[in-house]
Amino acid sequence: MSSITMETDQEYNRAKLWQIGFFALNNTATNLYMFILTFVTYYATGIAGLAVVAVSTVLTAMRIFDGITDPIVGFIVDKTESKFGKFRPFMIIGNVILAGSILIMYNVTHLMPQSLQLIFFIFIYAIYIIGYTLQTTVTKAAQTVLTNDPKQRPLYSIFDASYNAIVFTGGQVFVASYLIAKYGDFTMSLFAELNTYAIILAGIFTILAVIGISGKDRKEFYGLAEETVNTRFRDYWPILKKNRPLQMLITATTFDKLAFLLIRYSVVAVMIFGILMGDYGLSGTISLITIVPTLLITFAVVGYARKLGMRSAFIGSTWIAMFSLIALAALFLIMNDPTTISLGGIGIPIVIFTVLYTIALGFGGIPSSLVNPMIADVSDYETYKTGRYIPGMLGTLFSFIDKLVTSLAPTIVGLGVAIIGFGSEFPTVTDELTTPLFVMTLILAFGLPALMLVISLTAMKFYKLDDKKMVEIQESIAEVKRKAKKEDNNSAIM
Repeated sequence: MSSITMETDQEYNRAKLWQIGFFALNNTATNLYMFILTFVTYYATGIAGLAVVAVSTVLTAMRIFDGITDPIVGFIVDKTESKFGKFRPFMIIGNVILAGSILIMYNVTHLMPQSLQLIFFIFIYAIYIIGYTLQTTVTKAAQTVLTNDPKQRPLYSIFDASYNAIVFTGGQVFVASYLIAKYGDFTMSLFAELNTYAIILAGIFTILAVIGISGKDRKEFYGLAEETVNTRFRDYWPILKKNRPLQMLITATTFDKLAFLLIRYSVVAVMIFGILMGDYGLSGTISLITIVPTLLITFAVVGYARKLGMRSAFIGSTWIAMFSLIALAALFLIMNDPTTISLGGIGIPIVIFTVLYTIALGFGGIPSSLVNPMIADVSDYETYKTGRYIPGMLGTLFSFIDKLVTSLAPTIVGLGVAIIGFGSEFPTVTDELTTPLFVMTLILAFGLPALMLVISLTAMKFYKLDDKKMVEIQESIAEVKRKAKKEDNNSAIM
């Protein structure tokens, strides 16, 4: 690949395609652990014998703890310089901690005395969170050194979206269709096999990611290539206060993510497919159907982003997703009997539903796919404005707020169903469809998500880092580097 773009004389730090593809596996490695931990409640309650309420409380508290650790690790990353680079040590150490904590959690907790099991589970889970934060911090922060070409940064999203589709959809099919069929239930043997696969694959992916970033994890690619670590922990608030693009990106992306967390939330899925449509099994079938179209949508939008910028792709995708949600709500409102939307006898209703649902999820997932390279843009903007290279702090500041906002999804769903009389238990597939349940399903699945996308679009209106602005920013940073290098050479001669 040439290091010069066609539109400008600006020389960019560009990555080879394989480097981008390999580095994207860092996120895949941590997502593998995220996936297997979605089943931890079955181990904690079914095998270790912990109380359901206690486990639920621990998981909520650990998500808050996860958010708290983000800024701390981000601050440490920005202060770090070693002979192994700034980012690679955190990737390796994080993955080792993840593997060790999972092995200990699943093999020791149930052997502890009953009075110590909950305490031990909390302690090991906290260690897991630390490892997870160490590795995931690099996913956002190292985008800045991978490539700074505005035309190339979106390519990361293609690899990331493809890998994630395999992990989450393929993983669910693997567990439901193979492991459960093999072991009959969530047994220790099932967890042993599942965790072994995850640990081995995550280790391989981390090694490949380290190889992918190794050529870029050098000081000459760190911002202005100067000592840019003169920050204090209390600088987080001033940074957020003064960096308008960061504020708008956080607002837009967190509300977009919260919108689609609601749609995918297990209870909401039961309400849509199990109660409104009367066929909960349809949810798995529809998920499989949407994989390929969703990836094709991602490829198309990333191509668009490379030509016209990530901001434009973000906004266009959000508009399409919002109108698709409104259309889905309208489809259910005009149907006399929603249960006719079924694959049993394929007709117009199920075709319309599948198309709209695919479009909504496909385009709705674009902002989350683009956010990592967009955070790199925000980091470069901070360097451009202040001279400070602090990708770790910026990335983890985003993660901290993102986790706090998106953790509201269970609360929103719980309050929604409580309003219509489900105060002690959630709706199940055995509940009859009533008017309040029908209305609340449409609100939680389509109405509130559409409203959140309106908020996202409003925030992006004030996000000014479009393709032209990013070219200007990269040219400015490059000019500062050239002047600094020239001064160094003159000093050496003298």
